[in-house]
Amino acid sequence: MPTYVFKGRNRLNEIVVGERVAADRATLEAMLRREQVILTNAREKGREISLPKIGREKVKSKDLALFTRQFSVMLDAGLPLVQCLEILGQQQDNKFFQKVIFQTRADVEAGMTLADSMAKHPRVFEPLFTNMVAAGETGGILDVILQRLSTYLEKMVKLKSDVKSALIYPIAVIVISIIVISIIMIVVIPAFKNIFEGLLGPGERLPWLTELVVTISQFMASYWWLIGLVCGLSVFGAKTWYKTEKGQHFMDGLILKMPVFGPIMRKIAVARFSRTLSTLLSSGVPILESLEITARTAGNIIVSEAIQKVRAGVEQGQTFVEPLKASGVFPIMVSQMIGVGEQTGALDAMLSKIADFYEQEVDAAIANLLSLMEPAMIMFLGVTIGTIVIAMYLPLFTLIGKLAGGH
Repeated sequence: MPTYVFKGRNRLNEIVVGERVAADRATLEAMLRREQVILTNAREKGREISLPKIGREKVKSKDLALFTRQFSVMLDAGLPLVQCLEILGQQQDNKFFQKVIFQTRADVEAGMTLADSMAKHPRVFEPLFTNMVAAGETGGILDVILQRLSTYLEKMVKLKSDVKSALIYPIAVIVISIIVISIIMIVVIPAFKNIFEGLLGPGERLPWLTELVVTISQFMASYWWLIGLVCGLSVFGAKTWYKTEKGQHFMDGLILKMPVFGPIMRKIAVARFSRTLSTLLSSGVPILESLEITARTAGNIIVSEAIQKVRAGVEQGQTFVEPLKASGVFPIMVSQMIGVGEQTGALDAMLSKIADFYEQEVDAAIANLLSLMEPAMIMFLGVTIGTIVIAMYLPLFTLIGKLAGGH
């Protein structure tokens, strides 16, 4: 059996690293769970050189949601499990996903449970997915669980799509603006500079604004490669630093505190937390395990650590409300509604309502953000282009004034 090098967190939220011999990742995860350690990362020893490749095959969230929806419909229609997987694999266009489905079918046919078969492919089926499938198999309601899971995935896909759609327009405008301004500064301004120098008399100087624009233009024309290199290295450095725990803490915390984007990102985090936890609890996954999975899929380390504190509090016998309020991440309304749901025994239903509310809030916030960004970008472009145009016309105005005075 392979030896796994793993990284995880214990019940005190401390980082734990080590090695374990296990048949597969799912077995390792179960082994560590018995030791009260939450697995966060693992790889087979001796495969450290096998780094992720650029363009490595993956499965899109949209494809996984469609697969889950079709799977639930087939099971509900009474088709055998192996036959469902065979049909789904044959009609899958993504060759990597097709290979995973066929491997899952072969494992199920060999006697493994569906959850264990899927757990062998963590890049495709996350712990949330496999734990819900395991709960569905145990309760004999796999088709119902898959329906809930497909609904959850579809809502998450919609949330991501809304955010991406909102960002496409401003990013496109910014990129086009940078290209246009760069062309003006590198190609157009030097031509004007030569004309102005020919018109200046002995001891005469260009207006200060024109000199400033010309100086910037000369720097960009001479050192465009340096500017590109610095930008590239900055992006690479930021990504590398973000992979460290300190960098992730700083960036995720900064995102949540930003004036305009912060509240939107907080609403997205609350919607994702509520939707994920609601789906897991309604599917019969134990509350501590549900919180563990929710923390691992939060998408923001600050939110993830807040959920881990909630889990630790619940494990010690506290209610949800106390650690939620103490975290400072979740709005007071959320903790109050969760408290009501906990008291009435309808926590999963209350979390679903919170998720619905915050998903609508995200849609409205994104629409408001776009309405604010449009005039802001137009003003930025107007000021930038206007400054360049004025800088180029100032020498002409000076020249015209001299010619008029000479007559």
